[in-house]
Amino acid sequence: MSDNKNQTLQKSEQEPKLSKADELGKKLAKQDDDETKIAKIMRKAPIWRRSAIIALSLFWVVFQLYIKLIKPLDPWFQLPLHMCLAMLIVWLMNPMEDKSKNHSKAWWIYDGFLIAATIYIFIYYASHAEALNYRLYSVDKMKTDDVVAGTLLLICVMEAVRRVVSMSLFWVILFFIAYAWFGQFVPGIFHFQGISYSRFIETLSLGENGIFGSPLGTSLNTLFYFLMFGCFFANCGGGSVLTDAGLKLSDKTVGGPAKAAVISSGLMGMISGSAVANVTGTGVFTIPLMKKTGYSPEEAGAVESVASTGGQIMPPIMGAGAFIMAEIIGIQYIHIAAAAIIPALGYFIAALMVVHLIARKKHIGKNPNVHYDGAPILPRLYRLIPIVVLVALIIKGMSLPRAGILCTVIAVAISFISKDTRMSGKKFLLTMLDGIRQAANIAIPTAACGIMIGIVVRSGIAVKIAKIIDRTGNSSLFIALLVAAIGCIILGMALPTVAAYLIANTLFISAIQGLSISPLVANMFIFYFGVVAQITPPVCLASFTAAGIAGGSAWKTGWKAFTFAITGFIVPFMFVYRPALLLEGTGIQIAQSAAMLLFATFCLAGCVAGYMFHDLKVWERIVLGVIAVLFILPMDISDVLGLVAGVIFLAYCYLCGKKQNSHPDAPQREAAS
Repeated sequence: MSDNKNQTLQKSEQEPKLSKADELGKKLAKQDDDETKIAKIMRKAPIWRRSAIIALSLFWVVFQLYIKLIKPLDPWFQLPLHMCLAMLIVWLMNPMEDKSKNHSKAWWIYDGFLIAATIYIFIYYASHAEALNYRLYSVDKMKTDDVVAGTLLLICVMEAVRRVVSMSLFWVILFFIAYAWFGQFVPGIFHFQGISYSRFIETLSLGENGIFGSPLGTSLNTLFYFLMFGCFFANCGGGSVLTDAGLKLSDKTVGGPAKAAVISSGLMGMISGSAVANVTGTGVFTIPLMKKTGYSPEEAGAVESVASTGGQIMPPIMGAGAFIMAEIIGIQYIHIAAAAIIPALGYFIAALMVVHLIARKKHIGKNPNVHYDGAPILPRLYRLIPIVVLVALIIKGMSLPRAGILCTVIAVAISFISKDTRMSGKKFLLTMLDGIRQAANIAIPTAACGIMIGIVVRSGIAVKIAKIIDRTGNSSLFIALLVAAIGCIILGMALPTVAAYLIANTLFISAIQGLSISPLVANMFIFYFGVVAQITPPVCLASFTAAGIAGGSAWKTGWKAFTFAITGFIVPFMFVYRPALLLEGTGIQIAQSAAMLLFATFCLAGCVAGYMFHDLKVWERIVLGVIAVLFILPMDISDVLGLVAGVIFLAYCYLCGKKQNSHPDAPQREAAS
């Protein structure tokens, strides 16, 4: 009796630790998809708010089309307008009345102040645009109205972050703001003498590294158009074709549903650019199929979260971060996308290998009860024309915004071919409003990152971190990269991918480039770790969401996703030592590096799955892991050792598997598979 009591007590002590993650996963999994979310917002809103949202959205679209198709406006006019339109949409779509527990209408006093402040901010910067163009930064004195407008801007941006982005980003920004004021009390290398309040506001509101810096410029000039394209492409039938094309594999191969999840989620992840949104969109189809064929809930959730996260590194459309990277480095986006092809293929090939080997290990075969029941794929392939044209136009050299606009029009036109996808007036409006909502939710964090970037540049934190990493790099390049990778992962856990990349770029990029690493390789290194942080415990929202759908343990799902995506953590180190993986090298070097990556990926997949022609013992898995690591090292001898050891050990595994299959029980196992 006492033993039962003790067990019950122990169980109750352990449950809260798991339940928090599980509850978060269930909450995320129950979130509405984007179209339903915008429809709910419009249905619940009173007529005056619906009218205001529609009017502002239409004005925003017309403004964005004007500056790209007719002529650009003064930067001090169009950047504040873009920012203020985003904030107005946030206040109207996410009012405190709806977010508060008591739903009191008194909250509109607060929201009314924010709306008025936002309008004042735009009027101020637009009316002072010419003067601001000739203002000398850090030389001219800050006037009272400059400080007032900058202070209101800071308040509004911080509140918008709190309301629609995440509290994690809110607290991180507050930490940087606190450093700006209290850095004078920090001893050692991170001591900062501090700045006056007026110079602090100048840094954030009038500096080129502040709120109106290049990240917000990318939101204005590029991201807006691709977010709108993504929404129209998905709602015009293209998204369903990508998902169904992956699901079609579910009745073709061993462990098909898991492979379908990898392919369909990876394809959709290119368009959505959000791991969590992708999990909720495709996971509801793929996860039940995986569970039905024999994958555990944790394995099914892990596979879905790994594939959904990887969509952000998969060309031709890699999410918002890659567009910002092109802007920061100063090269064409097509070069970023081309460089990312080999590492991205390595990531997804690794995921496919892992699920295939797990299927072999668990004897998951072609289940006759699990098959694709949707409409035929071939007659619907024409719906992919917009994305094919988009890639062709980008390769041809057309500007990204114009390509996005043209392909959005093509997507709408193609939707009228079938009555199932035909754009009614209501559907068109909801799709446009969804794109506006996403554009606002991207403009806010990109602007907010300007606060941190401005403080980092003003205080010289990046230079101080560069000195630390440079000292470490003199003794060991690997350790220096490891320090930067850990920093990027920590940022990626707390922040959205775009924000994590921007801050990591400001903090670490000069340090990494100081180790004789090219700008493209250095930026791709920190971008990768910002992405894979989405599936790195203890904070891995994509994994938690998938666990909520699968009905498995969020904690176990997170760790399984981490191991399934281990290639994503190793590839960045490989392309630092082998820039040819990012197409920086000769044809022979590129082919050799790609072959080494494929071989290492194969070994890693066996190590993670615990299967390579036969069930692997612990020591055999360790050997495969060591062989894979040999290919990371920059020495030719390590490649030779890895190849020789790999071939010998794989031959050993093959012979063991052959021997195992000749066992009397083997026919039963084969029948099961």
